[in-house]
Amino acid sequence: MVSRWWAFPLFLLAFFGLAGAILLAFAAVVVYPTLPSLEALTDYQPKIPLRIYSADGKLIGEFGEERRALVRIGDVPKPMIDAILAAEDERFYQHNGVDYMGVMRAALSNFVSGGVRQGASTITMQVARNFFLTKEKTLTRKFNEMLLAFKIEH
Repeated sequence: MVSRWWAFPLFLLAFFGLAGAILLAFAAVVVYPTLPSLEALTDYQPKIPLRIYSADGKLIGEFGEERRALVRIGDVPKPMIDAILAAEDERFYQHNGVDYMGVMRAALSNFVSGGVRQGASTITMQVARNFFLTKEKTLTRKFNEMLLAFKIEH
């Protein structure tokens, strides 16, 4: 008779995987309807500094907490977009707001290291966190971040 040493670990993996999937689905059904509206994204009014000009149109000074100039995405050079995607979210065009491979990679890395060494936030998840959530580092916030990212992309 062939040894089936792998049967029990495989059963445990399947059991916990299914239990985890059911738990996540239940939480998503309960939490998803309570997520904030995405209107804040379309109504976004960034803080732009007060700019003082002379009579001949020369900039005299800027006042305010943040110094920024709004740029339309169409005006951003492709190499800049490519650099941001390479640094922040390599699979930006291959996922729907959540990079599940990145989440698994980060979870494994963090488990092996015994602490938080890697994040798994996509650009969409970062937008969700910065617009709607707090900076606290909890699994609940990360789960809400993932649901919001999914909501933003769909």
